[in-house]
Amino acid sequence: MKDRLYYQDAYVKTFTAEVTKRGVEENGTPYVVLSQTAFYPTGGGQPSDHGHLGETRVIDVEEVDGEVRHRLASPIPEEMVQLEGSIDWERRFDHMQQHAGQHILSASFLEVVGAETVAFHLGKERVTIDVRLDELTPEVWEAVEQRANQIVLENRPISARFVDDEELATLPLKKQPTVTENIRVVIIPDFDYNPCGGTHPAHTGEVGMIKILGWERHRGNIRLEFICGWRALRDYTRKQAMVREVSKLLMTSDAELIAQAERLVAERDTMKQSLLEKERQLLEVEVRQYLAQADQLGGVRLLEIAFSDRSIQQLQQFAHQAVAQAPDVVCLLAATGEKLQLVFARGAEVDVAVNQLIKDTLPLIDGKGGGNAAMAQGGGQPNRPVHEVLDHAKQLLKAALS
Repeated sequence: MKDRLYYQDAYVKTFTAEVTKRGVEENGTPYVVLSQTAFYPTGGGQPSDHGHLGETRVIDVEEVDGEVRHRLASPIPEEMVQLEGSIDWERRFDHMQQHAGQHILSASFLEVVGAETVAFHLGKERVTIDVRLDELTPEVWEAVEQRANQIVLENRPISARFVDDEELATLPLKKQPTVTENIRVVIIPDFDYNPCGGTHPAHTGEVGMIKILGWERHRGNIRLEFICGWRALRDYTRKQAMVREVSKLLMTSDAELIAQAERLVAERDTMKQSLLEKERQLLEVEVRQYLAQADQLGGVRLLEIAFSDRSIQQLQQFAHQAVAQAPDVVCLLAATGEKLQLVFARGAEVDVAVNQLIKDTLPLIDGKGGGNAAMAQGGGQPNRPVHEVLDHAKQLLKAALS
């Protein structure tokens, strides 16, 4: 492990190394192997480092068959055998903050409620851990978060070293290692002893604030989303700006923001109900006007109407209102647009199964639909004039009434 500079010192940002191997991955991506490297390869839930070898961008790093492959944006010229490497420090330190934060948060869950962490993922924006818990109450959430941040503020040292079997047996490990050789343990004294191959800061204070953002149930466990350090500060800054903008829009203070929002929601709901009632009244009048001019067909009143600006839900509302006002009516309604929508309905005094009418009409427009004998609906392609489709249904109705 002497060629892995990130294990010797996680703060190494630049280094010099010789190219010991060149290659190309199956997807065509060039890579090099170096005599030593400060680039951390993907592993243990932590993404790889990025950076440069000379002027060439390192876009991914992975250990394959015991060698660390530095995948490149472009090939390095053959004549270049010694390279200056530099890692993207902002990315590396962010990963150090988040990974150490995960150790602290997981140890806090274990200490506060005896819940072990069974999975960890360090994402580009958020970090998640899966904790073996049946439920997560606000009281537990707050207690764990407070304990984690207490460890941060105490600025305890974080050390990491490779141990032999004899020393390993003396350590109070939180979990057993997944490898049998080159076992490395990350230690926060009197708090956390964890087998881990990732990079970490030297003190807990460098992790910065640990903030849990939310949680959900996942495969019988609790999956928590959290962020640390600079991520947490950026998130707080963004959300504070949002609070200021919303407060300005609502012309209220931060302290009154929730109460003002609740008042607006209540007003919106009242206005929505009032609008729905007005729309119902207008629809009632509209239907009454149509019924007054309805044609007669086989002893029933027929409303055969094509609309150009209504949804199928609005057609259904029209039909419901019509059959409520006139038990002797049959509605053959259509709405044109990207699809041709149909709603057929009949009043209680009409002995016609409109679901059969629509079933025999929908093939004209390659449509699908369904319903019952009193009301049915469907839609299809506007490949025929709407009057032709409704006239077809009208002829079917005429035959059914005779």
